[in-house]
Amino acid sequence: MDILARDQLPDAAARFLAIGKVVAVPTPRWYMLCARAADTDATSAVFRIKQRPRTKPLLLLLDNPATAETLFDLSDDARLLTGGLWPGDLALRLPWKPGVEPVAAVGSPALVGCPNGILGQLVTLVGEPLAAAVCSISAPAAGDQDHPALTADHVTAFDQTTEAGIAAVVDGGICPHGRHMTIVDCPAGAAARLEREGTVHARAVEAALAPAGGPYVG
Repeated sequence: MDILARDQLPDAAARFLAIGKVVAVPTPRWYMLCARAADTDATSAVFRIKQRPRTKPLLLLLDNPATAETLFDLSDDARLLTGGLWPGDLALRLPWKPGVEPVAAVGSPALVGCPNGILGQLVTLVGEPLAAAVCSISAPAAGDQDHPALTADHVTAFDQTTEAGIAAVVDGGICPHGRHMTIVDCPAGAAARLEREGTVHARAVEAALAPAGGPYVG
């Protein structure tokens, strides 16, 4: 596995993704395993690496909020959230637009993010959606010692222990938060609902939705 310095990103990581490899990329929360969403072999590798059931879809990462408009049936609340809190650590559960073929590894409705930082740079450079998941073993296979990777050394140890075959890790230092993304469910034509609070505070979600004229259903 190659260890890439920050100044090698995003070009080197993007080249690995282009040839169907899986790379690990830091976020403020933890390191994420990433693959091109359209590459079924690469996304299958993410499921294999994490020992993740196919019933637990991957996260879809977009380069900007405008891309969500082309792929998903956005409610008014969803547009407020993408406008106020993207890019960032907020994930939205979104229904696909009629006529748009869902990405198999992501499922329907899709859990969708628009990251900032190093991961956001990578998605932008690749120019197409990525599928991602935390660099760790998934439940129910995970044991008590299977924690998300918070450093490049953790990713290296994970790769060696599991024989994962991760192509490269971008060394972004220590990920300080160690928490999940906040998830908001955004059904088409219905009010948004806070599904899980994480690194984005519930009050931030409420503030983003304030222009809608009333409180959201928490």
